Amino acid sequence: MASIPTRTLALVTAVAGSLAFTIAKSALPVVAANDNRIPAGIVKNDTLSIHLVVRMARWYPEAADGPFVDLPVFSEEGKAPSIPGPLIRVREGTTIVASVRNELTDSTLWVHGLASRPAADDSTAIKPGAAHTFTFKAGVPGTYFYYAKAGTVNYDVREREQLSGAFVVDPRGARVNDRILMINIYGEPVDSTTYDNALAINGKSWPFTERMSANIGDTVHWRVINASIRSHPMHLHGFYFRLDAQGSPLSDSVVAPNRRQSLVTKHMPLGSTMAITWVPNRPGNWLFHCHFTFHVNEGARFGFRPGHGDMHMDDADPMKHMAGLVTGITVKNPRHGYHRLAASLPVRRLRLYTDDRVATATSPLVTSYVLQRGAMPPAKDSIEKPAQLILLTEGQPTEVTIVNRAHAATSVHWHGIELESYNDGVAGWSGAATSLAPMIAPNDSFIAHLVLPRAGTFIYHTHLNDLEQLTSGAYGPIIVMEPGKTFDPKTDHVFTVGWIGESGRLAMNGDSAPPPMEMKYGSTHRLRFVNIGAASRYNFALRQDSTRMTWRPRARDGADLPAALRVDGPAFQPLSTGETFDAEWTPPARGSYMLTAMNSGKNYAKVEIIVR
Repeated sequence: MASIPTRTLALVTAVAGSLAFTIAKSALPVVAANDNRIPAGIVKNDTLSIHLVVRMARWYPEAADGPFVDLPVFSEEGKAPSIPGPLIRVREGTTIVASVRNELTDSTLWVHGLASRPAADDSTAIKPGAAHTFTFKAGVPGTYFYYAKAGTVNYDVREREQLSGAFVVDPRGARVNDRILMINIYGEPVDSTTYDNALAINGKSWPFTERMSANIGDTVHWRVINASIRSHPMHLHGFYFRLDAQGSPLSDSVVAPNRRQSLVTKHMPLGSTMAITWVPNRPGNWLFHCHFTFHVNEGARFGFRPGHGDMHMDDADPMKHMAGLVTGITVKNPRHGYHRLAASLPVRRLRLYTDDRVATATSPLVTSYVLQRGAMPPAKDSIEKPAQLILLTEGQPTEVTIVNRAHAATSVHWHGIELESYNDGVAGWSGAATSLAPMIAPNDSFIAHLVLPRAGTFIYHTHLNDLEQLTSGAYGPIIVMEPGKTFDPKTDHVFTVGWIGESGRLAMNGDSAPPPMEMKYGSTHRLRFVNIGAASRYNFALRQDSTRMTWRPRARDGADLPAALRVDGPAFQPLSTGETFDAEWTPPARGSYMLTAMNSGKNYAKVEIIVR
């Protein structure tokens, strides 16, 4: 279940009784949010002994007195049940003796992942009231997880990923200075259009997720575990992170140093893990979140129903404009100050207008960003699809005045751009302390100050009322050129993928089948791909008839790829929401080629390329 394309993703206030487990509600213990800081069990003589129990418990994914759900949860014997389950963390070479007791009264438990790593998929059945002891060597260092399934739940249509916990094996002698962020989801279909779910990071949903903190200059190490059956493109605002390792519940793979990428968004398939490193060099508030709109907008709020307590657009409180898989990071100033982004060129000033055409009985809402090109502003209600390409220059400070002429408040997030926090575009959150960026109300404006430390391909898009605004066109590509270089549309081409409406119909450069594009034979062309759809991962491919072309990858998320990855290969690239990718292509002959963006063959856009 990669994403759920409906505004009604939610969890009802109380769904106790919807599961096939019998237990008095009044007797249920309350689930504790597990921040994965304290390993469970006792280590003695290189052996970890841990006693786990699965029992029914009451989970409050948001406030402690908010909506709840009753469900089976892991706990350590004698301690409160927790989501995620108790952390198993040991040194390489440790023997693990883990007992699991099934306290459920009428449901068999199937336990996975309590085995030496790497491991083949396993499943051990534990009947109601019974227990089983697993004894194994920890195995190869890495980031893993264990999980269980209970009862006769159909896991193809329901989600019960709250029954999982992190399992980390550290190298001998390694210094442990990381954090573990684990995604757990509970989901239950209500009817054909409504899906109740709770989406959590370390047991809580935004705005109740833990606030992370760091100081400027810190080296931050995170292990991120996607224990859900959905995929999640995880996006860090304001900074690049380095991908150090990636894996699954049962195996992990360290990325070779010469192949490590600098990213701002990493697609995490279902059941995947990753280890990342980043260094903050600017203070303020930042976000780390899934970039699928349905996993972070108001529809992911616990107990959400359209028209019943959903957000008001005159309220810039981020607690109401975001929900689900979001965590906040505050970077603090050390006493000696911090290094500001350097600017070597004079300030450039742009004006960007937000216009829309309000939905009618015969036409949907259309939103557009339009740059002022001359002395006069563009005509009101100007619509350009897709939003206009913004060309900037590396190192040149740029002020963009965003003028909102649309019917609703908006904001602009400069996705992938390294900038000061106040300009990041998250209304009510970007900035620091009491100096927080406002939303841009209708007939109001906001000046974003940008300093561009690197050349590359980036995105600008709304970060307010995302589903409505993003799917109506509130996005566009950014290209930052190196000083002294100019953008040549004859050899530099941008392909921006987005949604046309909330149903998810795909558009490339504003249309599912835009007009043919001409390219010159004998030249090397730079192809820049942007995926800013509301959800889903698309496969970009370039073919002539049935023959796939060859291109050379150049960059991801605006950062140059390491030399080991800039080698000729098949012209095929999966790209998730919030990711960009650059490749170089030299047409082998004159003729007609087809560039496609496709999602599992069900939703696609294409453009013909004619090489003359």
